[in-house]
Amino acid sequence: MSFRILGTGSYLPKRSVYNDELSQFIDTSDEWIQQRVGISSRPICTTETTADMAYNAALGALEMSGVSPSELDMILCATVSADYAAPSLACSLQSMLGATCPAMDINAACSGFIYTLETAAAFFGRGLKRILVVGAERLSRVVDWSDRSTAVIFADGAGAMMLGDGDTYISSKLCAKGDAEVLCIPSFAGTSPYYEVESKKPYVHMNGQEVFKFAVNAMCTDLADVVAAAGLKIDDIAWIIPHQANARIIDAAVRKLDLKPERCLKNIETTGNTSAASVAILADELFRSGKLKDGDYIVMAAFGAGLTSAACVIRWGGW
Repeated sequence: MSFRILGTGSYLPKRSVYNDELSQFIDTSDEWIQQRVGISSRPICTTETTADMAYNAALGALEMSGVSPSELDMILCATVSADYAAPSLACSLQSMLGATCPAMDINAACSGFIYTLETAAAFFGRGLKRILVVGAERLSRVVDWSDRSTAVIFADGAGAMMLGDGDTYISSKLCAKGDAEVLCIPSFAGTSPYYEVESKKPYVHMNGQEVFKFAVNAMCTDLADVVAAAGLKIDDIAWIIPHQANARIIDAAVRKLDLKPERCLKNIETTGNTSAASVAILADELFRSGKLKDGDYIVMAAFGAGLTSAACVIRWGGW
């Protein structure tokens, strides 16, 4: 079974933190950050919660689609930075919207939004008609702000899609290779007087070089596989929406696949890496730009902690 996109939405915090601001308390510079990751500023929460951002992104998708919260059959949220371990972000969002449908979170790190799309496709196969899918992250909460290798990269934001039954979700691929050494966010260890194992601090820990190698290979392989599975060629794809982890990763994949750079979208310069929200935010920007034509094929591709990766082909239109 498949679905069609009825509407999209996104939300970024009002506060943007520029590289020069970070250099005031971190050993870094605007030049160093832009050369290595391609970011000049990133949205950071000052008062917003993860649920607040998810709610605002969801409102945009609902408004575009004309669907009311009472019509929702399910809410799926992708996140690694929910406000609570329980209840889930999806349950918090359900309450804020006034919906009454089932709601649950999916954690596949930066690949999470595409994992939720695949999960939604399965529920459409069970007869559901309206599913709200949201990726939302407040990564500023789980970053060590003294670590220049991570603090300059991660950011906050949310993106959403309102999905209805249809046939425009053409092909997909999900991958996972368990490895917490390359990239992880440890949970709070707790205060048990009986636990004897020393734990890492509950912040992002990342081996940047290993992430780079994994990401470029995963993006290229997954993208090629889903395009082939859809019975298409790379030249048939109008737009590629990659996870915004690092501009150099995207550029390397573009070169390796011999893509036209203008077809592979980027907004990392001003959004940073928003993990599971990344592709959803960029998709909303594209969908609202007026650049899409009915029948255009779009590829989304993501990679992240897990290690996970995911990609899918969607055909625009189908109303």
